[in-house]
Amino acid sequence: MSLPKLTVNEFKERIIDKLKSDYVKDIHEACENDIYYIISSIVNEEILPQWHATQQKYKEKNCKQVYYLSMEFLVGSLLESNLLNCGLLEQSNQALEMLGFKPEKIYAQEHDAGLGNGGLGRLAACFLDSLSSLYYAGHGYGIRYRYGLFEQRIIHGNQLELPDYWLKNRYPWESRKEDEAVCIHFHGDVHMFKKNDGSLEFKYKNTDKVMAVPYDIPVVGYQNDVINTLRLWSAESVYQEEDLTGDGSQYYHDLDHQHSIEQITGFLYPDDSSHEGKELRLKQQYFLVSSSIQNIIKNFKRNQKLSLSHLSEKVVIQINDTHPSLAIPELMRILLDEEHFSWESAWEVTTKVIAYTNHTTLSEALETWPKGMMQHLLPRIYMIIDEINERFCKGIWFDHEELREQIPELAIIAHEQIHMARLSIVGSFSVNGVARIHTEILKKKEMKHFYTLFPDRFNNKTNGITHRRWLLQVNPKLSNLITDVIGPKWVQRPKQLISLLKYSKDTSFLEKVDQVKRENKIRLANIIHERTGILVDDQSIFDVQIKRLHEYKRQLLNIFHIIYLYNELKEHPNLDITPRTFIFAAKAAPSYHLAKEVIKLIHTVASIVNYDSDIQGKLKVIFLENYNVSLAEKIIPAADISEQISTASKEASGTGNMKMMMNGAITVGTLDGANIEINDLVGDQNMFIFGLTADEVLDYYHHGGYNATDIYNTDDRVKRILDQLNQGEFGSHEIEFKDIYYNILYHNDPYFVLKDFEPYLETHELVERAYRDRLTWLNMSVTNIAYSGKFSSDRTIQEYATDIWKIKPV
Repeated sequence: MSLPKLTVNEFKERIIDKLKSDYVKDIHEACENDIYYIISSIVNEEILPQWHATQQKYKEKNCKQVYYLSMEFLVGSLLESNLLNCGLLEQSNQALEMLGFKPEKIYAQEHDAGLGNGGLGRLAACFLDSLSSLYYAGHGYGIRYRYGLFEQRIIHGNQLELPDYWLKNRYPWESRKEDEAVCIHFHGDVHMFKKNDGSLEFKYKNTDKVMAVPYDIPVVGYQNDVINTLRLWSAESVYQEEDLTGDGSQYYHDLDHQHSIEQITGFLYPDDSSHEGKELRLKQQYFLVSSSIQNIIKNFKRNQKLSLSHLSEKVVIQINDTHPSLAIPELMRILLDEEHFSWESAWEVTTKVIAYTNHTTLSEALETWPKGMMQHLLPRIYMIIDEINERFCKGIWFDHEELREQIPELAIIAHEQIHMARLSIVGSFSVNGVARIHTEILKKKEMKHFYTLFPDRFNNKTNGITHRRWLLQVNPKLSNLITDVIGPKWVQRPKQLISLLKYSKDTSFLEKVDQVKRENKIRLANIIHERTGILVDDQSIFDVQIKRLHEYKRQLLNIFHIIYLYNELKEHPNLDITPRTFIFAAKAAPSYHLAKEVIKLIHTVASIVNYDSDIQGKLKVIFLENYNVSLAEKIIPAADISEQISTASKEASGTGNMKMMMNGAITVGTLDGANIEINDLVGDQNMFIFGLTADEVLDYYHHGGYNATDIYNTDDRVKRILDQLNQGEFGSHEIEFKDIYYNILYHNDPYFVLKDFEPYLETHELVERAYRDRLTWLNMSVTNIAYSGKFSSDRTIQEYATDIWKIKPV
């Protein structure tokens, strides 16, 4: 069964009627923004009854529910996605065209929700889509940030950060639920009392109170009547207007206090270079988990006759990385202090309810908090963490003699720091990595001792992406072509894309795939021209690297390759190479100096390469500013090459590799993250693997033996590029890129850019050769699409549901 469909004419009439009733306008007076809000309103009216019905069904069935806690949900824009999942996209497109509007212009009116940054947040959004589409009772809990990460502007090649006030205009998908607000407590004093039965009781006084007000966003399943909920919490003052009276000084004090409360949900990533910024980030994390867990327990008590000791039979809480790991002590606090459980009973419930996903092997990314900050901001939570730590360390001392010396590496509180990954492992029943190699590195290296203690907790769940958005929605022509040859069942069962292998050598089919790719490249070339003024050759190879700007992702290796090609063409202008358009999009963290230097280098190289007539237009370098989900949706269908070139062992999984594979791009990548699993499926002949392996990288880190200066002294190509940087050849003054130069040579190239440079060049020679043989290239492309069904988030969610959550479709 699916939502009742409107016909094209009915849809058109609804637009006209609403325009008259809501805006008092005729169609010829309406602007694109008016139409955007009207169509959003129509969609909301269609899904609202099903949203209520879904919640009612979950109550009647009394089913176990999943709550996915994440500090980020990178949902992108929702209008087109909701239309697709409602089965109304085609009607909307046709109705808009009949009324004289371009559908893409209407959908582009929506500002991407500023609720996330990179892969972790986008993964959370894909998971919610799959939960609804597969009939699972699963909901998201996050924060309603008023400002997203930042709007990126490039001025003279430098990244400039502007506020991303994405809520400036009304957001049509959210519903405020003031009656379900909860109170959060910070600071204050904890008083401990001994009761007559010998148990302890805790009371808090003088706390700072903050109201958490929920805003609900519907998560629409694919044409199946299931609407789950993404609940976002907004921090508001507990003061009413009448409290803001009295003398002027009190009024301004109250306003200041109100402002500090609103700051909690003000910014996605507060600047944490100061103590105040760090404390604000910790406040955000506790605000999310306290409001969410209070809400979960309230729902359980309202809907269940069971006692809270049975919580794990009806509730599972998945924490997305360590950011929501305070869920563990917060659930303990509620069970101990409000529900009067014993420690042992509360711990048993907590460790049966909470599951933890780890997203990194980077030690600098494993979250810690200063002990003093936690004590000051969250005194009761600190006491609980301290008790968890004491009991855990005693358990090791008495039960695991062989690990006694490792206690400082295992302790949750060590060296005046609270280690959140350790807390997450100790307080959960499941610990999963997000790609096979990532999980193995956790088990054998990064978390080896924890794996010894809790071998049954560790498991792998390779990431996935929703094929509904990343193929069906963003690449409709390719989707229609696939449906023409293998039928429509792949939309419900993406693994059926494997049937495309039958057509991987069918010349007629390959030519149609080629035509779709060409049209997507023309579309992107037009966008590039609109945004940058640069004309690119749509018949050139579109070589794409779009992701967060970080040293380990090695955009630097890519730009070094471009400089090398430019140098070659300057010396040999008639060199026979296939023209290439290198496309970058990335944001660097505002305080990440080296990452911002790489952005500047990309732009500087582009300013030389793009306008040098000597190279006859054979190279173009494009950087598209303000990378977000909507921009990714335009780039990915046009990519020929997918650059996934992280230092092996550093990328936990990656999901951009899956999105581009699903759209027929060929991966150039290291054996890192999910690249390995892509390689296992498609084989060496259908992607381009190069460089050090994870074991080789880890061996260099642990035992040494790598010297970047040796490569500089023995490889003329490397020496020339680095000298060009050092001598100011790329830049307006000599010191422009010295930091990159010194980081490579004097910090011994920490991410092995020089070590992998030669194999990377050789691999691109193979790319060049393969691309010239169009049928071979298209065969590779279709083979990648055929195997990409394995990387649908539907598969990932089914694995979570079966192995971790123990839930069934409702």
